[in-house]
Amino acid sequence: MRNIIIGTLFTLLTTASFSQTSPFEAPLRIRLNKMADSLSKNLKPWKVPNKVFKVEQYGAVGDSLTINTKAIQDAINACSENGGGVVLFSKGGYVTGTIRLKSGVMLEVSESAKILGSINIADYPEKIEAFKSVMSENHMYRQSLIYAEKCVNVGIRGKGEVYFRGERANFSGEETLGKIVGRPFGIRMVECKNVVLQNIFLHNSAAWMQSYIYCQNLIFDGIKVINQANYNNDGLDPDGCTNVIVRNCFINAEDDAMCLKGASGKPTSNVLIENSTIISSCNALKTGTDTQGDFFNIVARNLKLGGIPNEMYALKRHDASSGITLATVDGGNVHDILISNVTIERAKCPIFIRTGNRLRAIPNTPPKEVGYLKDIVIENVTGENNYKEGSLLLGIKDHPISDIVINNYKIKMEGGGDSSLANNEVPEKEGGYPDARFFLKQNLPAYGFYIRYATRININNAEITPIKKEGRPIIKLGNGASEILLNGKEIK
Repeated sequence: MRNIIIGTLFTLLTTASFSQTSPFEAPLRIRLNKMADSLSKNLKPWKVPNKVFKVEQYGAVGDSLTINTKAIQDAINACSENGGGVVLFSKGGYVTGTIRLKSGVMLEVSESAKILGSINIADYPEKIEAFKSVMSENHMYRQSLIYAEKCVNVGIRGKGEVYFRGERANFSGEETLGKIVGRPFGIRMVECKNVVLQNIFLHNSAAWMQSYIYCQNLIFDGIKVINQANYNNDGLDPDGCTNVIVRNCFINAEDDAMCLKGASGKPTSNVLIENSTIISSCNALKTGTDTQGDFFNIVARNLKLGGIPNEMYALKRHDASSGITLATVDGGNVHDILISNVTIERAKCPIFIRTGNRLRAIPNTPPKEVGYLKDIVIENVTGENNYKEGSLLLGIKDHPISDIVINNYKIKMEGGGDSSLANNEVPEKEGGYPDARFFLKQNLPAYGFYIRYATRININNAEITPIKKEGRPIIKLGNGASEILLNGKEIK
């Protein structure tokens, strides 16, 4: 208890005596809020033509038994060929294999209807995109229930459900950091423009729920995603996408929940994520894992992040690896990010910031140089029920992370670390997979922040409260850490 009181008094006294801002902070906040306001004002759903193509008119049967792939595809083709409109699923369960969206088509699933994925892998033929990337060449993700390529004006909406039936009993296969074999994705869209998902419930894919590669103008509004059925169950993965709004959503994922990726090698930029609950058994809000492209102009605000509440089903575990992960390990540059007004709960590592030199590239192409990570503001963070470890801010030698501000950070941790842990070594893993859990196998030497190869890190108004007695310091610096401020005092 004495350590808890001392830690709390330390944060309160230093906060009362000093507050310091970084030079980049105010301009970044103004610029990114202006970007978010412009995105909200100007990015609107495309206007769907007032024409309805009922799938029953093309032979579909909503009996939850009949395979309707051809009938649904015929309805999609007719809709697109006649100027676009709604392809309507009105009532019942419509079983289907892979369907390919076309330009001008909005799939609408009524409240009393479900699209049901076939449980026969033979109903998921490979769709190999023309656009070459780490996704197509290294990972070879080629199967999905819903596929679109080079389309303009596509989407899925309605108060019904798309149930992919991706449980392990239907699609077996090992958890992997690379190729996924025999487990189709839920939705894959490549090089599409004007993509809208509204109000729809997406349920239990056999792998990632949604992957959007090098797309522009995407709106995800009011969607519900539960992906707790199998391995590699990501929630929402825009990759190299520009102009993205994620708003009023609920995402519950076994793997990374809201994950911005860069396997396309293209920039991920002009992104607004707001007013949503994003929970995970892995990482809640993340840049990575593939980071060949740059990430910038990203605003995330008014979010609930972290692990899965005990009252909700979780396939593997209820705790999250991290609440927020910002990483680059494949040469992409990460900068100009504003994250504000977030709650982080049930996270092993509340904030994980990382550079690395894995430098994965398309076969027979040269890898990029190590990317930089800088100009990040994270502010107004609260949360309870987090675990024993603190947050990790890690660069690598000759490539430090820099210019990071964390304001108003008030987190409760499990605590319970012994003083002997204060000298624990944190592994370098320069070329490793960017996930906090790989650094937590041994207890961290600090319960608040461990910082290494980093410069100009400013942590203001931090109150990190361990529930159990703590023998570790609130902050510990490793090699290459300089100009580190905690509540106005420089840490040496």
